[in-house]
Amino acid sequence: MNKIEYLQQIDAKIASGKFKDNWTSLREFVVPAWYQQAKFGIFIHWGVYSVPAYDSEWYPRNMYIQGSKAYEHHLKVYGDHKEFGYKDFIPMFKAEKFDADEWATLFKQAGARYVMPVAEHHDGFQMYKSSISHYNTYEMGPKRDLLGEMKAAYEKQGLTFCVSSHRAEHWFFMSHGRQFDSDIQDPMQYGDFYWPAMPEPDHQDLNGSPPSVEYLEDWLIRCCELVDEYQPSVFYFDWWIHTAAFKPYLKKFAAYYYNKGEEWGIPVAINYKHDAFMFGAAVPDVERGQFAELKPYFWQTDTAVARNSWCYTENNHYKSAEEIIRDLVDIVSKNGSLLLNIGPRADGTIPDEDRNILLQIGKWLEVNGEAIYDTSFWRTYGEGPTVVKEGQFTDGDTKAFTQEDIRFTVKGSSLYAAVMVYPDHGVVRIRSLREGSPHFHGIIKKIQVLGFEEQPDWERNENALSITTTRVKSDAPVVFKIDLD
Repeated sequence: MNKIEYLQQIDAKIASGKFKDNWTSLREFVVPAWYQQAKFGIFIHWGVYSVPAYDSEWYPRNMYIQGSKAYEHHLKVYGDHKEFGYKDFIPMFKAEKFDADEWATLFKQAGARYVMPVAEHHDGFQMYKSSISHYNTYEMGPKRDLLGEMKAAYEKQGLTFCVSSHRAEHWFFMSHGRQFDSDIQDPMQYGDFYWPAMPEPDHQDLNGSPPSVEYLEDWLIRCCELVDEYQPSVFYFDWWIHTAAFKPYLKKFAAYYYNKGEEWGIPVAINYKHDAFMFGAAVPDVERGQFAELKPYFWQTDTAVARNSWCYTENNHYKSAEEIIRDLVDIVSKNGSLLLNIGPRADGTIPDEDRNILLQIGKWLEVNGEAIYDTSFWRTYGEGPTVVKEGQFTDGDTKAFTQEDIRFTVKGSSLYAAVMVYPDHGVVRIRSLREGSPHFHGIIKKIQVLGFEEQPDWERNENALSITTTRVKSDAPVVFKIDLD
């Protein structure tokens, strides 16, 4: 199918479907129930940028910025940019040890309910078989449809398959290579891989450096091809789609995708950042950050096991599993879901650090998952002195949770209270459940500690619900299951 035919197909699906390409229609979107219940997913940044394994997944941009550490590193290790450019990493991206079933087993053990590989990052290299570009893993590098293999493996394990597209930023991503004698001087020399390499805009200017119609149509078709060929249940977008030029094409994509979901009988959703979508037309995502308070709408945060990079680098600075578990508990208590990123090596192996973190999270969820999966928020998300900083890029530092910080979820007739840092003395005081509390006037039937055989002692007065244990010890959050009448 040529470009004109594909665009006509997109318009025809919008014309005949329930959803139209306007915000009024798109706000009829309903968040899928499975998505709200899943709570925990895996994000995967893996691509050609995993070969140099330096700096971050922005290496293809930064290696062309003269004077940057990535530029100097490239000169030292690979030589002159005209002789060895980013394209020359493609044959080195072999994925020779990649086993989709092995990945799926690990993600299942981690307790994830959905998995979201990056199908195309800013570098413009597609991790799947495509009819739009020759620069993809089926024709180059591994010579395999990596995304297709992942979809089959994940769905076999009962994991919901999703995809992510970061294509929008490719408009300017390779542009710095035009400023000196590099292999990007003539972008079209390497087809659509380096094209268009336009000047990088001020990222705060929503109207600056608008992409051409040709580029926007190409972007739309690439996104719709992913929908048609891989049927993802969630489609994630990175930033820059919130700029003015993308708005008409975003609406077209959303209408097309939502109508395809109706056709498949599979409830689907879109993730977005900033205000790319009208509120209520998709699911908002907070990059590397959280909300300070409970939200009445479902939301997602995406963050990574490493603080410094989304992809694998040789010097990743990792978070602890306990820190990530606390974030998961906090996010779920506020009506959110955690999408946690890992970065595999270029050969397809998952680093031990990533693997161990996932397995530790899975071990905790195996015991405490009933307080996470299929739960909803309570009247208050929690209590305690720690204030979570709100907004994106706020997870650089470990949050200093205390033994007074407690988070709540609810399911059926059970209220779950997760103590973020369990006290050595074994006494927990929950003020939100005190007699006369504005949050609770009911009857407590029974209290148990998930994962421990000890039956705690408890009493309730006008100050707090006090729970006492003598043998409960844990570096991760401890969950009390409180049965109500």
